[in-house]
Amino acid sequence: MDLDFNNIASKLLDAWKQQKPIEPLTDEFKDLSVEDAYKIQLAEVSLLLKEGHKVVGKKIGLTSKPMQQLLGVNEPDYGHLFEDMILLEGEPCERSKLIRPRVEGEFAFILKDRLKGPGVTIADVYRATEGIMPAIEIVDSRIRDWKIKLQDTIADNGSSAKFVLGSRMFPIEQLDLRHIGMIMEKNGEIINTGTGANVLGHPAASVAWLANKLSEFDVSLEPGEIILSGALTAALDANAGDVFTISYHTLGTLTLKFI
Repeated sequence: MDLDFNNIASKLLDAWKQQKPIEPLTDEFKDLSVEDAYKIQLAEVSLLLKEGHKVVGKKIGLTSKPMQQLLGVNEPDYGHLFEDMILLEGEPCERSKLIRPRVEGEFAFILKDRLKGPGVTIADVYRATEGIMPAIEIVDSRIRDWKIKLQDTIADNGSSAKFVLGSRMFPIEQLDLRHIGMIMEKNGEIINTGTGANVLGHPAASVAWLANKLSEFDVSLEPGEIILSGALTAALDANAGDVFTISYHTLGTLTLKFI
């Protein structure tokens, strides 16, 4: 199959900018491989960089067993985070600028040292991390109605859209991330609860996976990067007027309103 990675990346970018979803890539390209999908993502990143956008980190997806089973895969995926995806704490999210957004609660790792695989361990991640911040990720799909397979979401930059960071960073050595609980409320009703152990058994294991995966492309995680380690619970649909409150044990509370 002869794929034009730049052309496919341009279609995804147009869908993002115009909030007009496209049909699944895996319907049009039956033999689309995971490797092809990452090449499309990297082509999309390259186009955004040429437009003046700045990469500030990466996000990891499909870190829970139920989500992996849903898509029939046995490992996570990743996408790139850009500067204009950041929402300040307390800043509302404009629903009209997204297609079908969903909200997730996550931990953000702020790196102080370079991480490059292969062979990166949880201990390496701890040593390389400046601190942890509570975060909310807003995922969105440029694929119509979220009818995605693994290759679709990878090509679509891991379904990245927006994210919120808490206003305080916590020293990682003081935290047992596996046992930090999270309560997720939507419009005042508790919908989901979870713990860090839901993320590949340990959120730092998720970051180690990413560093090792990126080594296949000769890419490393760099100082100052923000790494969203994966959702603690299932994502919730978001519409205009919805208010999400996510409370993290010892890390505080984040609130996000869609307008």
